[in-house]
Amino acid sequence: MSKTLLIKNARVLVTMDNARREFAGGAVFVRDNVIEQVGPTDDLPQAADEVIDASGHVVIPGLVNTHHHMYQSLTRVIPAAQDGELFNWLTNLYPVWANLTGEMIHVSTLTAMAELILSGCTTSSDHLYIYPNDCRLDDSIEAAHTIGMRFHAARGAMSVGRSQGGLPPDSVVEAEAAILKDAQRLIETYHDASRHAMQRIVVAPCSPFSVSRDLMKEAALLARSHGVSLHTHLAENASDIAYSREKFNMTPAEYAEDCGWVGHDVWHAHCVQLDDAGIHLFARTGTGVAHCPCSNMRLASGIAPVRKMVDAGVPVGLGVDGSASNDGAHMLGEVRQAMLLQRVGFGPDAMTARQALELATLGGAKVLNRDDIGSIAPGMSADIVMFKLDGVGFAGALHDPVAALVFCTPANVNHSVINGKVVVKDGVLRTVDLPVVLERHHRLAEALALKAA
Repeated sequence: MSKTLLIKNARVLVTMDNARREFAGGAVFVRDNVIEQVGPTDDLPQAADEVIDASGHVVIPGLVNTHHHMYQSLTRVIPAAQDGELFNWLTNLYPVWANLTGEMIHVSTLTAMAELILSGCTTSSDHLYIYPNDCRLDDSIEAAHTIGMRFHAARGAMSVGRSQGGLPPDSVVEAEAAILKDAQRLIETYHDASRHAMQRIVVAPCSPFSVSRDLMKEAALLARSHGVSLHTHLAENASDIAYSREKFNMTPAEYAEDCGWVGHDVWHAHCVQLDDAGIHLFARTGTGVAHCPCSNMRLASGIAPVRKMVDAGVPVGLGVDGSASNDGAHMLGEVRQAMLLQRVGFGPDAMTARQALELATLGGAKVLNRDDIGSIAPGMSADIVMFKLDGVGFAGALHDPVAALVFCTPANVNHSVINGKVVVKDGVLRTVDLPVVLERHHRLAEALALKAA
């Protein structure tokens, strides 16, 4: 028997539909996990099995996080990694991460997803590329199922250690045959290609400086034979560019193309140093980019030319990146920083509030190769978040509530609906006992730091 949900009386309902309509006094009618009707409250059914009065709220599509390393929530603000650029940061953290366990992966994923959900995120990718001890991607997948987040689980990998000219220590790399075998197992066990799927698998070798050319090419063949997406890091900073030129005599974009890593089924994280030729290549092939402004600032990687990418036609979404290179995972906060950073780099007109919000909704959906999320429209997945604007942080800003959501201090959601289910009600996450999760997370983080010391 179907179940219905009505969200009504929104101060503003932001649809992100083809016409980018916004409804004052808007409403959404949901049947099971799919949006059925959208429009002014008076035009929609007045009753449902569950009703949320969104008076005073801005209602928007659930935000889409296209790049994360959720296990890193255990290693925020590690003293040895508070300063320094990407390669230095990684070198200091690899030995800490070598002590991760399956329990740590599970609990850190719950914690990271709770933070994301409360910040307005309903769909997230996670790039887990380190598998010491008993760690498995299954630990993350089980956590996503428990908390109720729409999840693209990326089977990352590192196979080239220092002894072979890579960056990671040999102790944290895997054999390439084992990597490919496990990726195939995960696809066959968990991947759901259907519309409105809650769970998808991504094939995701970590980066050009931690895997071989052979693995990049074999990973692309494996992914395409099963119809799943591909993800990696690319062109993150100047050292990344130098490594690519020295090892492959190519720019990162040229190397990606050489390995078969361009197309609508591929997205690359960062691309801070992507050159004009790379931008045109990505636009021509529909290759996506996960823009991570907070992380790029934290590691002084530079300012990604997002305005130029979007104008050229490159699909761009937002990512919070790992909680050890951002130290926060607030999706709405990432939207704000994306807007501000483009203005710092390219002028006050480089990005508007609504354009930044579009990156985090429709942009993220396109990057993840999905046509069922990112907007509030009939036939779309029922992923809807509501922000209440009665706090002091929005005082004086209500003449444009949608812009206020981006310009003002980032707020947490008051209500969140994922796949038609109310996951957050009145600011409280309903699917897990968050204080219990956080206490366990704190103990595990402390144990990990002590072992590293």
